[in-house]
Amino acid sequence: MNMEKSLQVKDGNTIPVISFFTGGGFLDMGFEKAGFNIVWTNEFNTSYSDFYSFGMTAWRKASSSSKAEAKITSTKSINQIYGPGIIKEAFKGEKPSLFGSIGGPPCTDFSSGGKHNGSNGKNGKLTRIYVNRICSIMPSFFVLENVPGLYRTKKHRHFLNSLMKKLESGDYCLDVNILNSLDFGLPQDRERFFMVGIKRNIVKECLGRIVREKERNWFSWPEPKYKNAKQTYPWPDVVNNGAKPTKPSSIPTELMVHSLFNKNNDPAKIPNGKDCFNAYSKKFGIIKEGDTHRKSFKRLHRYKFSPTACYGHNEVHLHPWKKRRLSVREAMRIQGIPDTYILPEEAPLSTKFELVSNGVPVPLSYEIAKSLMAFLDDK
Repeated sequence: MNMEKSLQVKDGNTIPVISFFTGGGFLDMGFEKAGFNIVWTNEFNTSYSDFYSFGMTAWRKASSSSKAEAKITSTKSINQIYGPGIIKEAFKGEKPSLFGSIGGPPCTDFSSGGKHNGSNGKNGKLTRIYVNRICSIMPSFFVLENVPGLYRTKKHRHFLNSLMKKLESGDYCLDVNILNSLDFGLPQDRERFFMVGIKRNIVKECLGRIVREKERNWFSWPEPKYKNAKQTYPWPDVVNNGAKPTKPSSIPTELMVHSLFNKNNDPAKIPNGKDCFNAYSKKFGIIKEGDTHRKSFKRLHRYKFSPTACYGHNEVHLHPWKKRRLSVREAMRIQGIPDTYILPEEAPLSTKFELVSNGVPVPLSYEIAKSLMAFLDDK
């Protein structure tokens, strides 16, 4: 996948979208590329909002005719903003006939690696609040992104069902899916849960029929480029450090992190390419290439995909053949973030890694947005 070419901003954006839990703007990027117009953003973490302004401004200037500086609209907590105020800020009080909402509430309380506090957790409660805001502003469509645990774990699924019941009562048709970025050509094993909701009258007009309550699989989800890639290909085994493993001929090159790190595509030559913690641990020279089964200090294999990016959460990923941790730019490439998106050099490394790993892979965001735009085009 040529990420730089495929993730350019599409000029002439039309359908307005408001963005909650905006973070660094990785979900927004995919939607802008697909032709949506992000008109309002919300991010409570001030470091993240500064990163958004810096990174999105650089990306937009490099990839479109727009020279306007990107800026988070509201830095208030979602607990402190309500429907009328949001509509006033986003649309000057006049709600358009067609607009959307996107957001990925913090997911640690539903994550398999978390404490499973679920809807009672500090972050888990934000998912309910996001649904409440949707029911208040009543967008024409919305996207909710989270970890698969929200759907797969029994007690979290019960909470999810209660949210879905409320949304269906609000006249939305709902569809859900779990997609893996690896299947879409990004060398990272990262599954994400997506819920798409569209007003019933719009769905009826687009499909030419009525969608029954609780009916699923009516939405045209994006088709994977490599279906079940993790199970399909003969991925290489662990090798000793210093060895030069043979590149498998039967695995697509773009599914290997080597395609992101090789000397012909050297991340060290561009901004954030040398943003890296100093190598201090003896583990950097001991752990074998491809040994990713440990809880932390996972060394990537050059001819394999990366485990789920989870930097800044007590997890360390090591460069395949160099005795150090990954750089910020290498981490961004694993997330499919374009090289034209730049973070401030002077900002704390830990915060930059946290921002990158908390986001949605940009190519996956783009695929969801593209499918949604195609569906709405029928209207």
